[in-house]
Amino acid sequence: MAAKTIHVDVVSAEGEIFSGEAEMLFVPAKEGELGITPRHAPLLSLIKAGEVRIKNGEDEQSIFVGGGALEVQPHKVTILADTAIRADDIDEAAAIAAKQRAEEALAGKADRIDQAEAFAELVRASEQLKILERLRKIRG
Repeated sequence: MAAKTIHVDVVSAEGEIFSGEAEMLFVPAKEGELGITPRHAPLLSLIKAGEVRIKNGEDEQSIFVGGGALEVQPHKVTILADTAIRADDIDEAAAIAAKQRAEEALAGKADRIDQAEAFAELVRASEQLKILERLRKIRG
C-alpha cells in the first residue's frame, strides 16, 4: 500500500460493492460530509443516505448508500451500508417512482410509522436522483 492512499471497503447486505485504494474519500456522515485522507485519525460514525465518492487520481467512483456505519483507521476505511448501489447501476425510473410513492404517502393520512418509512424512502430516492444529476453535469 502506498503512503498516499488508504484502503477502502464498501459492503452491504448484498455483498462487497467496492474494495480498493483511494487518495481521498467523501462520506455523508450524520454530522455532515466527511473528507477522509490517508492516515486520518481513527473515527466511528453513522452515515446517512447519500453519495460516497472515492477518488484515486483521475478516477472517481460514486456509490449511493442508504445509511449505515463508517469506521476509519489510519490505513483502512470500512463502510457498512444498509444498502449500497454503484451510481452507474441506479435505476432512475425506479427512483422517480419511489419518490412519487413516498410523496403520496406523506400527503395522505398515514400513521406516524408509515410516514416515517415514507420519509426515509423519499430521502433515499431523492439522494439517488441527486447523484444521477451530478454525474450528468460532470459527464456533460
